[in-house]
Amino acid sequence: MTGNTKAKLGIGIVGCGNISMTYLRNAALFSGVELRACADISADAAALRAREYGIRPLSVDQLLVDPEVDLVLNLTIPAVHFDVTMSALSAGKHVFTEKPLATSAAEGRILVAEAKARGLLLGSAPDTFLGAAGRRARRLMEEGAIGRPVSGTAFMMGRGMEHWHPNPQFYYQPGGGPVFDMGPYYLTMMVNLLGPVVRVMAMATKGQEERLITADGPFKNTTFKVGTPTNVLSLLEFQSGATVNFGASWDVFRHSNHPIELHGTEGSLRLPDPDTFGGTVSLSERGADWRDFDSDGELYGKRNWPFAAPDRANYRMLGVADLARSLEEKRPPRASGELALHVLEIMEAILASGESGQSVKIGGDLVRPPLLGEDEARSLLA
Repeated sequence: MTGNTKAKLGIGIVGCGNISMTYLRNAALFSGVELRACADISADAAALRAREYGIRPLSVDQLLVDPEVDLVLNLTIPAVHFDVTMSALSAGKHVFTEKPLATSAAEGRILVAEAKARGLLLGSAPDTFLGAAGRRARRLMEEGAIGRPVSGTAFMMGRGMEHWHPNPQFYYQPGGGPVFDMGPYYLTMMVNLLGPVVRVMAMATKGQEERLITADGPFKNTTFKVGTPTNVLSLLEFQSGATVNFGASWDVFRHSNHPIELHGTEGSLRLPDPDTFGGTVSLSERGADWRDFDSDGELYGKRNWPFAAPDRANYRMLGVADLARSLEEKRPPRASGELALHVLEIMEAILASGESGQSVKIGGDLVRPPLLGEDEARSLLA
């Protein structure tokens, strides 16, 4: 996007799997972006998405050099996030990638440095913290609603993937597991609210050495070996001095833990599932009854997904729209590569601590992204 700053940022999508449907459908909501092309390792998958959304199907190599593509939206599987993002940066394209930024912090640092050296913007999911619930929680925190944050808990717990996913094996190998698969949503939200993490302690186990696939499909009633921890309990120390227990497990049938609770010197705050943009934020001031802030009627909080029968808020592409605006305003995007790298470092430290039994220090020099104000959030809409 050069010359006229009012021009839309041309988007080329690499990776036309299920997650691409959300981004493709949501692109029309935002004024600063425009779908131009798509590519996939399967030419048939790219052709299908192209027909559905009126864009051009290209090969990956063609897309990377296409002059109408300003930003590559990397929706490939995590194992190739690094390769695709590096190729796009090398081709002079801005990049926004699905989470995680890469499968190792070392690779993440290379990507952040490459983007900086080339004067390109690098962004990464999750952008859910920019939704209605995340903005409400951030405003309450900045207004001092709970005072100085002292402690908290965050829990992502369930039974895993094999009961619904026909081919779940990859979720249970290095680079997967509950920490890398779902941790980015929880950790990004907490860093957005509390600032950077400086130290991690953890214990990690496998609930089962083998898992049985019960979902319909070619692997039903077969087993596979688990190659990464599936039950992780960690303690996060933030630069601010706050400490939070973060648990991530695929070995839990049922639980009653709230997704995120934060406690401070003046009160407590409860947040909904950070994998969605909406939900109810609740505040208790100095032990008073919970006061609920429902986001159903707020910007990027309305239930819009699944498309046919919406029961949650899903506005993926919001982070890309903010990145497009940041190009005009010459500022870092809120869902930045630096933020995603810090979250990647936390996740890697959790697993390293779980293996060694020792605490792991993390650099805490990240600058939190500024709050997305309501007027600015509204101005991103078409």
